[in-house]
Formats: sequence, C-alpha cells, structure tokens
Amino acid sequence: MSDVSDVSTAVRATTPPAPRPRAGTLVRVGGWLVLLLVLSGLPFVVGPGLLSAGQYVMIGAVGAIGLTLVIGQAGQLSLAHAFFLLVGGTSYAVLAGETEQAGSEYIVGLGLPPLLALVGAVVISALAGFAFAPVAGRLTGIYLGVASLALVFLGFYLGQALPMLTGGAASGRNPEPFSLFGFAFSNEGYLAVLGVPFRAPERLWYLFLAFTVIAFLLARGAVRSRVGRAWRAVRDHEAAAAVMGVDVLRAKAGAFAVSAAYAGLSGVMVTLWLGLLKPDESEFGTYGLNTSIAFLAMAIIGGLGSIPGAVVGALIVYGTPQVLTLFADELGLGDTLAGFSPTVISLYVYGIAVIAVVLFEPGGLAAIGRRIAGLSARRTRSDPAPATTPRPAPPGEDRS
Repeated sequence: MSDVSDVSTAVRATTPPAPRPRAGTLVRVGGWLVLLLVLSGLPFVVGPGLLSAGQYVMIGAVGAIGLTLVIGQAGQLSLAHAFFLLVGGTSYAVLAGETEQAGSEYIVGLGLPPLLALVGAVVISALAGFAFAPVAGRLTGIYLGVASLALVFLGFYLGQALPMLTGGAASGRNPEPFSLFGFAFSNEGYLAVLGVPFRAPERLWYLFLAFTVIAFLLARGAVRSRVGRAWRAVRDHEAAAAVMGVDVLRAKAGAFAVSAAYAGLSGVMVTLWLGLLKPDESEFGTYGLNTSIAFLAMAIIGGLGSIPGAVVGALIVYGTPQVLTLFADELGLGDTLAGFSPTVISLYVYGIAVIAVVLFEPGGLAAIGRRIAGLSARRTRSDPAPATTPRPAPPGEDRS
C-alpha cells in the first residue's frame, strides 16, 4: 500500500500543473484596450463641453485613486485630500511661473520647465503627506479623520496668508500652461488632425488621459507589490503585521505620502483645467471641505480599495454635475433644473449612492462587478463539456 502511495506521489510531483485559464485575463485586457481606444477617439466626435466634463472626471479619478489607496488598502481615514490638492496646484504655479509684480507685492515664480515643475509639485505634495506621518502613526479611525481634516482649514488659512505664492484669494494667479518638448497643451499654435482643430480642450484631453492611465497603472502595481501587502497587513491587524516584520509606522507614512502625491497631481490638473490658481474665500470652495467629502464619496461608491471602482466613483460624483449643466437646456429644465442647481442635484445623487452602498453593498460598485463576474464564470463552468473518447485502461489498472 505504501508503495502505491509513493508511486502516486511521484507521479503527481512529475506531472506539470494544468495551465491556468487565461480567457478571463485576455477579456479584461481586451476590454481595457477597447476603452482606451474609445477614449482616445472622443476628441474627434464630441465638442469642447463634453471634453471639459471628461477632464473634470479624470481629475476626480486621479485623486480618488490616491484616496482609495490610503483608506481601502492601508485602512487610514483621510479627509485632507483638498489640502494636498492646494499644495500640488500651488507648487506647480510657483515652480513653473515667473516672478511678477502685482500692485505693491511680488508673486514668486522659479521659471522651471513645466514637466520638471509637475514632477516637483508631485514630490512636494508627497513630502507634505509624509510630514503628517507622526500624526497618522498614532491615530486611527475617526480620530485620524478629524486630525487630517484640520489640514483643510490650515490650507484655507495659508492660501490667503501667502499671496506671494498663491496670488491671494481676490485674484489668484495664472499658472504656466503645460508644454512638453515644445508642444503646448493650450491654444498656442494651430494644429488640426484629420480636419479636426486641436485647441486647448482637445490637447488637455490627451494630457489628462495620459495622467490618468499612468496613475491607474502605478496604483495597480503598488497594490500587487510588497508595499501593497504591507498596507493590507496594517489595515487588517497592526499587531499581527508588526509580528510578521512589517514596519507599521513606515507603512502608514508611505500610504499617506503616496495618497498625497496623487492628490498633488490632481491639484495640478485642476489648476491647468481652470487656467487659474485661486485660493478659497470660504471653507467650501475648490480646496475646501466639500471637495474632501466628494473624494471620500468617490472611494466609497466605487468600493474601498478598488482602483477601477475609484474611477467609476469619480464618474458618478464629478460627472453628474457636469452633464446636468451641459444638457439642462436640452432637457428643457432651465439653468437651475426645477429649482435646484446641478451641483445641488449631484450632491443628492452621490449622497443617495453612498447611503445605498453602506446599507446594501458595503463593497461598493466593485463588489457588484465581482459578483457579476463570478456568476458569469460559474455559468461558464456549468456548461456541459464536449464528449470525449475514453482512454483505454492500461494493463493492471482498474477503472471500476
């Protein structure tokens, strides 16, 4: 009997493992490529209004990806995203702009190339997030969220107190248009592709699409790497993660730094999209509390920890007011949509979406997508296999 078991063990050891099914992977890759191809062709078929709305969605997608990393992957609640947006936008404006005089005051600029200024803005935002590490390492849950929220009010104060950097809340400052190897992503110079004039909206579309794709791929890589495993270990159980050799404080600091870097890139995109860096005159402006809540809603709706879910959440939260504003006249609802502005209606939409997710599907849209994919896979496996001719049994083998 032992001889038989030894032989069977040897056979299993020498038999190569069955190849894993790759149909699902190929379908996913093909789907992403088709989506990228469709997005690349939109400037040829839609107008500047929809392109501008899509750019705003991509701004939200980049920021939401960064937030879902620190909340969903590392388990650290952050409400400071709006602050890091302001840091990124201000850093780009200072690094890429020129020093100029506004009245009796000077607005500081270093005149660096836009690409170098962009990288510098992302690095400065990451350093700002890393500087928050001592607080993040000692607080968790709602206490950490409240502490991070204080940064939003700090940004509101600094934006008004440092007009030499931000231009002040009254007028702000115009950022240097982005250019790469002499090609300007603005209205500078005439460019037409297949008879379609490429002005600032079309050029910024491709720039923002490139930013979004890079941010998406880097986030997927981080989640699947050792860094991502360390984040999840800290999220699930800090004491157990420390026993396994994970530096908890370092993991938390890294998560906040990466999230802040994403927010900084999103802040640069906001500045380029608006063509203006202007600090808030109240706590509920472009870099205020409402922005941090909107990014949190994107992460929750999409599914905490899901990178594609964050993109879908941005489509819902940032896409809704843009689309309602664009098509208000076509719907015959006027400028305020039956007494409610598009912004107010969008607040109701994603507010209801957050409540529905919390009550019925805590995993968000990502969990729904996984469930649908699982049902499809089980249905495929349940299909009857094609009939095959049985292999004749070798001498001495009992098939009964």
